[in-house]
Amino acid sequence: MRIRSKLAWTFILLLIFGITSISSYSILFIRDYLLKEGRVEMERDTRLLAVTVSNLSADQQFDKHLEQAARTSGYQLAIYDSTGRQVNTYHEKDTTLIHTYQLDTGIIENLKARNGLPLIPRRDDSEILNSYIALSSSGIDSVQYLQAAQLKDEIYAPIKTIRWIIYYGMFISIGLVIIVSIWMSRYLTKPITQIKNAAQDIADGNVNREININRGDEFGTLANSLDQMASKLRDDTEQIKQFAEKQRQFFADITHEIRNPLHTISAALEMLQLQDLDTDKKQKYIRSAQKQTERITRLFKDLKTLQRYDSDEYFIETREFDLLPIADYMEQLYGDRATDKGITLNVDDHSCKAIGDPGKIEQVIDNLISNAIKYTNEGSVNLRYERNEDSVEIVIEDSGIGISDEHLSRLFDRFYRTDKARSRDKGGTGLGLSVVKSILSAHDSEIHVESESGKGTRFWFSLPRG
Repeated sequence: MRIRSKLAWTFILLLIFGITSISSYSILFIRDYLLKEGRVEMERDTRLLAVTVSNLSADQQFDKHLEQAARTSGYQLAIYDSTGRQVNTYHEKDTTLIHTYQLDTGIIENLKARNGLPLIPRRDDSEILNSYIALSSSGIDSVQYLQAAQLKDEIYAPIKTIRWIIYYGMFISIGLVIIVSIWMSRYLTKPITQIKNAAQDIADGNVNREININRGDEFGTLANSLDQMASKLRDDTEQIKQFAEKQRQFFADITHEIRNPLHTISAALEMLQLQDLDTDKKQKYIRSAQKQTERITRLFKDLKTLQRYDSDEYFIETREFDLLPIADYMEQLYGDRATDKGITLNVDDHSCKAIGDPGKIEQVIDNLISNAIKYTNEGSVNLRYERNEDSVEIVIEDSGIGISDEHLSRLFDRFYRTDKARSRDKGGTGLGLSVVKSILSAHDSEIHVESESGKGTRFWFSLPRG
């Protein structure tokens, strides 16, 4: 059974039970109230009848006047003498309610003790209501007690009409209850149905599904939570798509970067197999094969560095170190190459302590100086570092060809080259600056760059002061 049907039946049964209980209680309450009021009225009428009978004369008109009093009051009357023996009965209708021909001794004694007050015995199992009274001022010796009798149904007569009014009201209420219960169940379950359908759509992959229910209760909160979940799923899905696209592009770039040097090596090896190849050309093809082999080696070295950055939480091991040995090593490594190109390599030669992984920082500086020398044809390449209040700033700048603004935003993307042909010709892997950014990110540092085409480029980053 659906929740909407369960709610509707629950409301209907509860409200019908409530209406029936209230109606039954109302009928019983009214019945008791009418009986109580009937007893009060009968007690008052008995007193009036007692006064009337007491004032009758003991002549031939006594019976006629007594019968007239019975018809006027609507009660069946009986009179008794001083011994409790019934003298006569009078009634208007063709029925006899009074069957007692001799009053009980207990009733007589009770009437004497009540000193002229009426006596109405309580008999719930009897359909007749009797009232007794002693005629203390009667001038007739044979008339000492008066009995008035009435059917309880005559007292309950108004309740028949009231009962039908209650029944009609109850049936109308039950009809309204059914209608209201069905409407309430639909109102309460409508947001549940909307949320269920939306959750099913989201589970089926439709993360663009939104729940538009404008409510401030728990259903509204649940709908907002589902919308937020769907929004998070949309963002995650979009990130996964972007990651998959980057991964696809990454493997395509690796394939491309490896395929080109392998083709060059293969061609060089084929040429070296020629019998009549002179010595100079053999050396040329051997150098070409060696150069491409070194390029592949650097490519795998950079890939290994990036792979460790992506997956190894112990990628760096920080400690205090001096930048001077790294600067000396850079001068030894690139001094001759710079001289051969006719440019000047300026390197600071003072001690400066910093906090970081010295091996990884050396790799960063190596990549930046290597690129600077590659793309500088005249002027200088400078490595400077200086101590600030709580950090050490390291700067690598050159007077080379510079980088246009359109490339700066993607300069550190993996396999991104500003000039693909020239970069490969210079032995670049397209991963050098990505490695720089990854190493500095692992140090919670950031690489900055500013450049102007034709005037040079400046990279700088900071490390904690040692």
